[in-house]
Amino acid sequence: MKFIYTVFFVLLLCFSALAQNQYELNDGWLCAPITQVKDQGENISSLKYTLSNWKKAVVPGTVLTTMLQNKEVPDPFYGMNNQKIADIYDTGSATYTYWFVKDFEENASNEEQVWLHLRGVNYSCDVFVNGQKLNSKTHEGMFLRQTYNITKVLNKNGKNRLAVIVYPPNPVGKPNGGQAGDGTIAKNVSHQYVAGWDWIQPIRDRNTGIWDKVTIEKTGMVKLSNPHVVTLVPGKRKPSGNQAPAIIKVSAELNNTATKVVKGVVQYSIAGQTISKKVKLAPLATTTISLDDFELENPQLWWPSGYGDAFLYPMEIKFVANGKPASSIQKLQVGVREIQHTWNSETKSQQVSVNGQKIFIKGGNWIISDAMLRFTDARYDTEVRFHKEMNLNLIRVWGGALIERPEFYNACDKYGMLVFQDFWMSGDANGRWLDPKKTDDQYARRKYPDDHQLFLTSAADQIKMVRNHASLAIWCGGNEIMPPDDILIPLRDSIIPKLDGTRWFIDFSNSNEMSLNEIGGNGDGPYEIQPIERFWNYRTWPFNSEIGSVGVGDYESLKRFIPKENMIAPQFDPATQTEKIDSVWDYHKYISYGEFVNAYGAPRDVQDFTEKAQLVNYNQYRALIEGFSANMWRWYTGVIIWKTQNPWTALRGQMYDYYLDQNACFYGLKNGSASLHAMYNPVDGMINLVNNSFEQVRNRMLLVKIFDMDGKEHLISKLMVEIDASSSKKSFAIKKETDRVSKNKGAFLVLQLEDMNKNVVDQNVYWLPDANQEYSGLQTLANVKLQAKANRDAEGKIVLNLENAVGNNLSFFNRISLVNAQTKERVLPVFYTENYLTVLPGEQKQIKMEYSAQGDTKLAIEIKGWNGTAYYINIQP
Repeated sequence: MKFIYTVFFVLLLCFSALAQNQYELNDGWLCAPITQVKDQGENISSLKYTLSNWKKAVVPGTVLTTMLQNKEVPDPFYGMNNQKIADIYDTGSATYTYWFVKDFEENASNEEQVWLHLRGVNYSCDVFVNGQKLNSKTHEGMFLRQTYNITKVLNKNGKNRLAVIVYPPNPVGKPNGGQAGDGTIAKNVSHQYVAGWDWIQPIRDRNTGIWDKVTIEKTGMVKLSNPHVVTLVPGKRKPSGNQAPAIIKVSAELNNTATKVVKGVVQYSIAGQTISKKVKLAPLATTTISLDDFELENPQLWWPSGYGDAFLYPMEIKFVANGKPASSIQKLQVGVREIQHTWNSETKSQQVSVNGQKIFIKGGNWIISDAMLRFTDARYDTEVRFHKEMNLNLIRVWGGALIERPEFYNACDKYGMLVFQDFWMSGDANGRWLDPKKTDDQYARRKYPDDHQLFLTSAADQIKMVRNHASLAIWCGGNEIMPPDDILIPLRDSIIPKLDGTRWFIDFSNSNEMSLNEIGGNGDGPYEIQPIERFWNYRTWPFNSEIGSVGVGDYESLKRFIPKENMIAPQFDPATQTEKIDSVWDYHKYISYGEFVNAYGAPRDVQDFTEKAQLVNYNQYRALIEGFSANMWRWYTGVIIWKTQNPWTALRGQMYDYYLDQNACFYGLKNGSASLHAMYNPVDGMINLVNNSFEQVRNRMLLVKIFDMDGKEHLISKLMVEIDASSSKKSFAIKKETDRVSKNKGAFLVLQLEDMNKNVVDQNVYWLPDANQEYSGLQTLANVKLQAKANRDAEGKIVLNLENAVGNNLSFFNRISLVNAQTKERVLPVFYTENYLTVLPGEQKQIKMEYSAQGDTKLAIEIKGWNGTAYYINIQP
């Protein structure tokens, strides 16, 4: 099955801070394991050395991605295939120690300098070009960038060879089923999940390889690098109207490679203005130059998603020596904004503000885009856009992974997603808890990693790499544990203030500094399915950094990675409260839905199970975000869901699957976290309103209706409402009415907000259980077929119009899928304005879809409702 990971638009601007004359070495690589190569790097990097028996390599990539590309191993994300791949702990490190070689053409003329950049190697390496070793000692650290001036080692004919030997982490860790296995992987300055976690099986090579970009850059004698842009936005702003000035502060490092003093000008341009400074650079030295502050008049500001536009200014920074052409140029995209945080004394937690306006944090925990580090701009763009479309405004990058790549931050800048960035350690591996699966005791693990200076050096380097991104909002010392003191104190008190100094730093993700823990426990969680009432009536931690639930996809999703013989529905026994599950489901980290699926009737088969699971999914995440939103600023200042995505084919904690196919969690969360929203508290029957904007909302009509299971409508209330900016409020209770109508078979509760032109601005449809807390009426709901018509609106855009005839029952929980007209396989990814939707009698709905153009492939739309047979419609030109 072919899945499309390209987005449907062209990225018009390169957001990365790349030099003008810079390109990637991303194809034509060859590799060989060290077990088959006995020669030294000086010989291998010579063009005379033959590579006839070497195999093609994936760079950026890992040994395992190369092996997969060469069909030496099966897809580890499918079924039990991962068990068929030898683990490095059992084979020894030599099996996954590899040489990577790339021939390239380049030369330098006049005063040109040529630089080799390696943005990430896991874990250690030696680097050779044309018979010369570039690093005096073996480079170590997964996150520490490398830069080499290769001008003098280039061959005069322009033909060159780069050879890199990459060694795995040491130790590699034993994958014994614990969080990070036996924990020893954390002795390295690297990511920890590769030894296994409760949401992933171990990555067999521990992601050994040249996993990030390799680039060649050409400059003059002076190289400009690590620019730093700070924007200050004083006062309390709004997204629209004229703005008071903002302050732009810019600095950059200038490396003079000449043996003489060089004079010139450092300058940058933004919003049609140029700011410059004359400088005199000492020979063979790197100097940090700060330019005068610039006052930007009437700036267009950058705002988080849901609050305003995420506007970005193109900026070009360069050095020019004595009127010559620019020696070195960096291009950035700058979001003018200022991040603040204050302590909310009522909730007893931190409160985040942007440009002086408080932001209620609705976030998702992010592991990594792909567990095998197969990163693409298109996939980053799609996944971050998914978070925006779920009406979230923050992504937390979890500490067991990595400092995310600039391309991830580019997407977050573009879509207005704030980022909460952990450094790479976790309480599970680094000694917070007693754990019999760990090799070392807590006292020893508390000192991980082994090389604290390497950690600090890597942290400083990664801060420089991503600090210019407007989306970056919070630095965090680690996941559920603070770093050791000799890491924490310099990181907090010197490194971050010196290299950044504009963002909130918290010592660890669930610390009292962020969210005061007055109820005991770890300060985050739970992670399993909850009764939806609990999200409303139980006051949890005031800024919960991790709380989540289930996330099984539908039948089409499961078919992509579960073999046919293992497509067996879990069987839950209410009497014993136990569940029988298939071994493949267990391997892919399924967590129980318990009696929650059975409330819709015992599943007949696996397809029936997954369809009923979607109802549970939708309800879980809608209730979660509504319960937090209803209590904003009183109980809570934010919530971050664990987790919104999986970088592996896991069966838990995901709003969409690894293949970028959304499940009902996505749309329950999208609905429940709408900026202006009416919602129902199932505990006391109260109708609540929430407004996440900076403006008071007036003159909205609130309609409250109940439909019984025969489709008969009961109007409960019709009321003109208003709500203050950035607030939630209770309106009125309807418990008696809902209980009366739903007691026999259940009912549908419809909340609708309309503007003065009767346009629906928010709609929320609940399905209520009967008096026995079962959804008995759904099992006998009359079948309905919608009238449907689809038109191609533009290249990669389709509009679907649906209508439910007057006199019909509700058409409940329709899953819309754009598919290949011949194979009926889903096109992925697709952005739907709405899905898993209910259409009321006499109602019309319009769903817009965006996708990557398929060329001549004919497409169709599948419509599959709870109370209707699946059918397909053609798309009109």
